[in-house]
Amino acid sequence: MHNVYVNYIVEYHDKIEHGQIIAGKWIKKVYKILTEGIKNGEYIFDSRKANKAINFIETFCHHSKGRNDVLKLELWQKAAVSAIFGILDKKTGFRQFREVFLLVARKNGKSLFAAAIMAYVAYIDGEYGSELYCLAPKLDQADIVYNCFFSMTQAEEELKELTKKRRSDIFIPELNTTIKKIAFNAKKADGFNPTMTVNDEMEAWPGDKGLKQYDVMVSGTGARDEPLTLSTSTAGYENDGIFDELFTRSTAFLKGRSEEKRLLPLLYMIDNEKKWNTREELEKANPNLDVSVKWDFYKEQIAIAKASLPKKAEFLTKYCNIKQNAAVAWLEYVTVEKTTGKEITLDDFRGCYCVAGIDLSRTTDLTAVSLIIEKEGINNIITQFFMPKERYNVAIDEEGVPYNIFKEKGYLTISGENQVDYHDVFNYFIKLIKEYKIKPLKVGYDRYCANYLVADMQECGFHMDDVFQGTNLTSVLHAFEGDMKDGLYNIGANNLMKAHLLNVAVKIEDDDVRMKPMKTDKRSHIDGAAAAFDALAVKMKYHKEIGRQLQNAA
Repeated sequence: MHNVYVNYIVEYHDKIEHGQIIAGKWIKKVYKILTEGIKNGEYIFDSRKANKAINFIETFCHHSKGRNDVLKLELWQKAAVSAIFGILDKKTGFRQFREVFLLVARKNGKSLFAAAIMAYVAYIDGEYGSELYCLAPKLDQADIVYNCFFSMTQAEEELKELTKKRRSDIFIPELNTTIKKIAFNAKKADGFNPTMTVNDEMEAWPGDKGLKQYDVMVSGTGARDEPLTLSTSTAGYENDGIFDELFTRSTAFLKGRSEEKRLLPLLYMIDNEKKWNTREELEKANPNLDVSVKWDFYKEQIAIAKASLPKKAEFLTKYCNIKQNAAVAWLEYVTVEKTTGKEITLDDFRGCYCVAGIDLSRTTDLTAVSLIIEKEGINNIITQFFMPKERYNVAIDEEGVPYNIFKEKGYLTISGENQVDYHDVFNYFIKLIKEYKIKPLKVGYDRYCANYLVADMQECGFHMDDVFQGTNLTSVLHAFEGDMKDGLYNIGANNLMKAHLLNVAVKIEDDDVRMKPMKTDKRSHIDGAAAAFDALAVKMKYHKEIGRQLQNAA
């Protein structure tokens, strides 16, 4: 019988809530989600399965460096193991989480912990004929968890008898299970059928190669009932790679604005960078403080970091898990939800002044025009989307977005065959003026906009302004977010625009001072939001000139 009140997930959460354990905001969020999910029945929790995994690790898995006694898991580790193996899918009874992203500072035993979880899957929890992989960009990097795993098997007599070390792998004949270390090679990995993959030191995985390798390994798990992809990392310096994508997906899930079901994010990092050298803050990134790493060590490292900017940057990255330019999911779901309401149309704003933004960077995909029309102190956003016919015919199935419904409601215009016909965008602006007497005083556009469209609109008297969508938008993003939280924006019933706002992440740079918008993941769309940013950018830039007209007062 499942007892939802006696388990390490709830115990860990309760101790965090009562101040007995110091934890960062992301850990607080994930364990609140898990605990509430268990209590309200959203998740099934099997305490027997959770404790079986914990008992195996604490009975059969040994330390491998400096000592060889059996592991004694800390509460944070027991809670993590319980979440991985004890939370089950309500429909299938199999494990709920198939991807785990463990972000924890250096010297907190993450490789040893990963090897112990791998051992449980290999000897107890895996299927007959399991394939387990230790993956890294280079073989010597993959060696870390691989060798740790093998040392564990040799330190415990029962596991040693079952295990055979071969030239290229570790083999468990009785279970027909193999454990291999592999380096990057996405083409060769296409034939793999992983039961479990440990991706170590994800922060060092290079850009596109890392993304492709990760996708290949995850897609290869499709034939397994209970696959597990465990990715461990500290923060790092690699940009636009799998670390950034996993971090962005994780924060989107934790902010309640993602439909992730299979990713378990465990993000141990400090909250307040200004307090980077305090014990209270460092405990948030170092759950094994005074267990595997002593406070005296940190005091020495802090003294070194204070005397050297490069050393401080390294300390912030490796011991605080602060990646200066990592992308973070931007808006809370409740913030965006606050902007929605009854449907608004152009008819509601006949005769009004406005500003407009155009996002036209993808001719074969979505194009967006956003109008910001101020009325009675509220910034109303009307967004019109354009999509070529050939893309529309496949996009519904490929993206799972009901573009047919948005087309019926008038939010989406089918334009051109294989690419958007920009004459349709031009004609949309002409219709604003001629049919609705709505006058865009300034039009912001991204610099990838088709030159002839800009020229045509300038010729017709529109004031066009080039907006670069980089860190120069920092003040725009701050203003937009603040006004949204204050209830000063309204997007009506346009759920496609709502989705685009929720898909926005921000890449933070230069000590949280500058940021630029980007997608939460490479498959998402933010075109409608980007067009709104362009519109707000010109509204702010020309406020002294047109601010009074834009109020549309009487």
